[in-house]
Amino acid sequence: MPTIPLLSHAGPEQIVAWQQGKAVSVRQFLADAAQLAERLPAGKHLLNMCSDRYAFTVGLAAAILSNKISLLPPSHAPEMISQLQRYAPDVFCLSEQVQPLIALPHTLCPPTPAPITDTCIIPQIDADQRIAVVFTSGSTGIPQPHPKTWGYVVHSVRAEATRLGLMGEESYTLIGTVPPQHMYGLESTVLMALHSGNALSHQQPFYPADICGAIADVPAPRVLISSPVHLRALLDSGLQPAALALVISATAPLSAPLAQAIEARYHAPLLEIYGSTETGLIATRRPVAGVEWQLLPGISLVAKEEQIYAVSEYITPPIVMNDVIELVATDRFLLHGRIADLVNIAGKRNSLTNLNHQLTSIPGVLDGVFYMPDESGPDHTTRLMAFVVAPTLDAPQLLAALRQRMDAVFLPRPLIFVEKLPRNSTGKLPRAAVQALLRLHTTKSVA
Repeated sequence: MPTIPLLSHAGPEQIVAWQQGKAVSVRQFLADAAQLAERLPAGKHLLNMCSDRYAFTVGLAAAILSNKISLLPPSHAPEMISQLQRYAPDVFCLSEQVQPLIALPHTLCPPTPAPITDTCIIPQIDADQRIAVVFTSGSTGIPQPHPKTWGYVVHSVRAEATRLGLMGEESYTLIGTVPPQHMYGLESTVLMALHSGNALSHQQPFYPADICGAIADVPAPRVLISSPVHLRALLDSGLQPAALALVISATAPLSAPLAQAIEARYHAPLLEIYGSTETGLIATRRPVAGVEWQLLPGISLVAKEEQIYAVSEYITPPIVMNDVIELVATDRFLLHGRIADLVNIAGKRNSLTNLNHQLTSIPGVLDGVFYMPDESGPDHTTRLMAFVVAPTLDAPQLLAALRQRMDAVFLPRPLIFVEKLPRNSTGKLPRAAVQALLRLHTTKSVA
């Protein structure tokens, strides 16, 4: 069977990570992974809860060396943990905390580096070995499991690094605001570092000041790997981080004005990547240069029976895409939102993605989301509603602005003002979280 090395770096002293201001060499990383692999319990499945990105990476590598499978769910809520236990009854938890608040058997990451030796042999991993099961975010329903093999993810991240210009002689430092437990974070902030000769930052900053601090803590050239929610917050903060060589965004399309503002402020190109939990990364674009997405080499989109499938040597069988995609060339396409986002009201069609974009583009709106309830109203019609964070606006002002941007049938009824939206660590809004927000608002209204 073909094998692929655990990591692709030039030598044992090359830097693979930065942790607490200290460089971590390939030699140290392999020692840390081997030490943890010996301490893992017998269970086949582990829940890697490490918040430190380097600790997560060591845990992932240790699991791979032990032929164990890392389960990567979208949250650690009790119901999600119950779902994991039903999926894999032998699952145990790995974290840096002595007593994590989770009802699973627990293994603690070693708090200190492992002793290193003079020998440094990079392990070879079977390309067909299943190394992870990544669960969908739950933004459109119950999270679903998607197994990943070693060959599949390595091929994906090598193609990503090549497209982003990160496979040259120079070594970059990758700073991620997205968690490594997410497919985007797993590929772009962990595995891409291991297989492109670059180094990862151990931090997972969330707030603008923390993002600036994490950038300043590592050497240039630096790549910020983030999401529209984090990038907009950073831009609105007015803070100026240390020099960046590249900004990468995913999880939701960026508007051209926001992309232009980011490039102008940080003097670095901004590239978006497109993919899904099911497919991994499949395309990129630079939004200031145009709206079209370019597929990675070897990946095709095929139309069949009114559906679009992603196909490649590693995407077998072909995977149906959950987005509305318009093919414009063999390697290029336009993205029109998610199929589940399409709404049809009074014979007029729109997408929740577009409606959200129109809402959040209004000056004074800090965040917002349209929501289509599962049930219809008392007059048997389904009505759109929206939650919005806009402390300087009132409902008449906001509705007047929306009327300038969309047909009246799509105006939200009701329009609910909130202090913040329950976004997860990647900036997404799981449907269950929006439903809980609606129940809370309904309870307050009744009270």
